[in-house]
Amino acid sequence: MNRNPTDPTILETLASRLRGKAQDVLRVALSQYVANGLSVSLGLVLIMLVLFESAGLAAAASAAVGVIITSLPDVPSPRRRKIMQVLPAPVLGTPLFMLVQLTRQDQLLLGGVLVAGTFLAVMMMAWGKRGGPICFSLLFSMLFSMAAPPLNSLEQVFSHTGWFMAGAVLYLLWAVLTTHLLNQRFRAQLLAECLHGFGQILRTQALRFGPEPDHQTLLEAMLDQQASFADHLQATRDLVLESPTTRPRQQYAAMLMSLLEARDHQLACDLDLDVLLEQQATAPHLPALQKALNATADAIQELGMALLLGRRRQAIRPITDLRPQLAGALPPRHTSPAPLVPQPILTDVPDTAALLRNMADRIGHINDEAVKIAALARADAAPELSLVRNQWQLFVSTTTWSWKPLLGQLSWRAPTLRYALRATLAVATGYLVALHLPWATHEYWILITIVVVMRGNLAQTVQRRNARVAGTVLGCLLVMALLTSHPGAKVLFLIVALSTGMAHAFALRRYLYTTIAGTVSGLLQAHLLLVGLQPTFSIGERLADTVLGAVLAWLFSYVLPAWERSQIPGLVKRSVEAQGQHARLALALLGSTQTSDVNWRLARREAYDSLSALTLATQRSLAEPRQVRPPLEPLETLQARSYQLLAQLTAVKSLLLLRRSQLDLEQARPALEYAAQCIEAELSGKTPTVANHHPPNFSIAGQPHLERPDMLVATDLTPWLLRRLQLGCAIATELRLAANRVRV
Repeated sequence: MNRNPTDPTILETLASRLRGKAQDVLRVALSQYVANGLSVSLGLVLIMLVLFESAGLAAAASAAVGVIITSLPDVPSPRRRKIMQVLPAPVLGTPLFMLVQLTRQDQLLLGGVLVAGTFLAVMMMAWGKRGGPICFSLLFSMLFSMAAPPLNSLEQVFSHTGWFMAGAVLYLLWAVLTTHLLNQRFRAQLLAECLHGFGQILRTQALRFGPEPDHQTLLEAMLDQQASFADHLQATRDLVLESPTTRPRQQYAAMLMSLLEARDHQLACDLDLDVLLEQQATAPHLPALQKALNATADAIQELGMALLLGRRRQAIRPITDLRPQLAGALPPRHTSPAPLVPQPILTDVPDTAALLRNMADRIGHINDEAVKIAALARADAAPELSLVRNQWQLFVSTTTWSWKPLLGQLSWRAPTLRYALRATLAVATGYLVALHLPWATHEYWILITIVVVMRGNLAQTVQRRNARVAGTVLGCLLVMALLTSHPGAKVLFLIVALSTGMAHAFALRRYLYTTIAGTVSGLLQAHLLLVGLQPTFSIGERLADTVLGAVLAWLFSYVLPAWERSQIPGLVKRSVEAQGQHARLALALLGSTQTSDVNWRLARREAYDSLSALTLATQRSLAEPRQVRPPLEPLETLQARSYQLLAQLTAVKSLLLLRRSQLDLEQARPALEYAAQCIEAELSGKTPTVANHHPPNFSIAGQPHLERPDMLVATDLTPWLLRRLQLGCAIATELRLAANRVRV
């Protein structure tokens, strides 16, 4: 039966979706990406207007190039050494800008500058995320310099280069100033995005409690979300944990630390879930657990939105404690004791009612941390951050430049060196093609398309190829419509500034938007450099140049490729070693000191980050030719087992830190030592020296398992600890076997 379009259920669903879309738009509009983009726009337009009024259009246009190339590395970051983050762009970009001006009259010399400059620029990718913006700053320094008309004297070359440097210096000062002014706002925005990302992870976790869940699909989605979360998390650590010396900064830092704890508890929610889903007796109780996860996700994301909106602490709503609801939704505890039966842990499991209560307790811990985060945001709770205050430098990325990353990429198989050679060959070919085209081409546009489309891997290149062509079409149409209205210089300055800021804001979010805005900015900037205010523009030539550049970038992606298959073994090794180090330190928490706790936190970060890097590499490999893809099945198994091992160790950590008084330490200590040696031996690939014997009076497999739901609150939780340790050892074995299959 067809439903009436005015059915209240349909209208409510539609309204809910519209509200969700509106929330997403608002969240993006209030994000650090847009705030940073607006900061770039404001700096650019102010500098252009000042120089236009004082020195004229040509000076303002050249200075704008200096501003643009200096603004590329200007992203939300710590205040410490902000100059060192941005300074390499103008220092290295200025000579390239001038060399292009000096060689414009000689096609051969200009080609040599472009080839050498491209190789130098792309090798900056050896420094990873820090080097990426510098790479494009150098490339754009050369290519925007090509957009200016050829100069006839050294005096003119030095004049244009001087204005370029003036724009770079002025923006460098602007970047330092705005970083200090927006520091507190950026802290709130980055933390809010982390809260939103974690809320999405909780919702995916909740789906796993539903009827007949697709575990494999949900696990893949969970790994993707965890990888994205880990990627954003380091940028948040860098900013939020920097110098937590004032009360507001300490509150944000404490909220971040609680969020990390909540992530650990979420990870542990996968433990024993398969067993619970198989038991019909637990089915009526799982919706309550699912509802609690969704409610916590809603509350956390609402808190994130409150941070974005800048609400006063009194206006932030506290998060409800869900433990009473969780307790009321579970089966009652037995009042009569049941005998404990010694059985092997891996062949039998505790009573499912006990597992259900254990699962509810983990969800309760997630909710506890959420309640604490809200209390910190409302200033109802005082942050306890002596550890972070003294050791925060250990948790943030390095701010110094060294030669070590570059030296590590100078071998023939190194992906950065291959990327640099590939890009250099593509630019050289594009330059030769541009010189022989039948139309009055602007060769720099073909080269810009090549360098922005070609990436270090095929997956991103294909994605950017399509977005680049579509964005250029739309951008060209917008510029055509704009120039027909004969706008004045100040209007063009404003549009260039806004489009540059938009391209800056969405570079890591929506590349199509960046391409549209970048096309508008690039065309208008070149227009100002080349023809002043006269509206001369050929959309056909621009589109043809874009298609040629995109095709060349795509084709050269197959030249000297660095397929993910060649990178996977190194990532697997890193991930397995990180898992082993994390296991060793996590199992040593029974006698932890402040120093060992710091080491454990650093190891935990590396375990998550290395697993995320492996997950992202596996995703990228799916876009590569089938014959060069790595073995996906053992890779998926490896990621799943790594995820499960982290979950088991998280459960152990919770027992050691939160329930230590309920452990039999005489029994727990040798068990922890045994498990640490076992896992370390398995993950290191060595023959386990402890596999065939145990310390006196100790056997993990011989411990009794729980038969009563009320054992969860009993005095002795040692059997649960022993169960987790044995499962951790078994998972480590499977993880090693999967890693060996990947390396073959």
